[in-house]
Amino acid sequence: MPIDYPAILSLKETGKRFTYTDRDTMLYALAVGLGNDPLNEDELRFVFEKELRAVPTLATVVAWGAGVSTDKLGVDYRLVLHGEEQTIFHRPMPTAATIVADSGVAEVYDKGEGKGAVILRRTVIRDEADGQPIVTINRTIFARGDGGTGGSKEAQPAPHVGPDRAPDKVLDYRVAPNQAAIYRLCGDRNPLHVEPERAKAAGFHMPILHGLCTYGFTCRAVLEAYCDFDPTRIASHQARFSSPVFPGDGLRISLWRDGDIVSFEAAVPDRNVTVLRNGKTVLR
Repeated sequence: MPIDYPAILSLKETGKRFTYTDRDTMLYALAVGLGNDPLNEDELRFVFEKELRAVPTLATVVAWGAGVSTDKLGVDYRLVLHGEEQTIFHRPMPTAATIVADSGVAEVYDKGEGKGAVILRRTVIRDEADGQPIVTINRTIFARGDGGTGGSKEAQPAPHVGPDRAPDKVLDYRVAPNQAAIYRLCGDRNPLHVEPERAKAAGFHMPILHGLCTYGFTCRAVLEAYCDFDPTRIASHQARFSSPVFPGDGLRISLWRDGDIVSFEAAVPDRNVTVLRNGKTVLR
């Protein structure tokens, strides 16, 4: 069943309720590599309940399962890739809350028959206590097996382009061998990230790291490089996914700052591959 445009824009899922606790907040921080040094008090604040802070990109997992499911979009699931992620914060992420998620399909950008289509899904997460929005998540998928069935007459927004100069800062992290096994406990239990046979069937020599885990690592890097580990400084965070990361990889995050805009990209130097591009964080 092909994409039915513009009917696809009427697909909604509203009022989906979730509760998360400080345990989930600490687990997420561990899942994006924080807390490795027991003497680092800046990182301790994300993995210890005393004066606990939430990594902003916790937003990407606290309502896992919300959103219009891929099987309702009329696309070939086998040929779908996670394209881009944008997380816009209306207020800092609480360290524990009961939340309500309202989701829908915001737009489709049709590249033409045989060329695929980009589908933008949007989820707004509200605090149940006061009904006010906490975060808006814009998530695009690239449906490689679709296209030619109609879409927006507007061009897809151009990706953010960073400065043409050497990075202002470079941070290196090591992805732990069990990083994906930890991260999947935050919500995404796709066996691709933990089961060798499933990974081989998908064309990988071993299970791959979740793209949103790499995304979390880049948010952590911005916190460290430009925010003094203060999560309230981050107003939005976005990036494009370009290549998988494997557990055990060395992850190098390059950052550029121009005023309140931080541009970034992530690479695995040992494999000479860029894994995340067009990164942009807006600071408060």
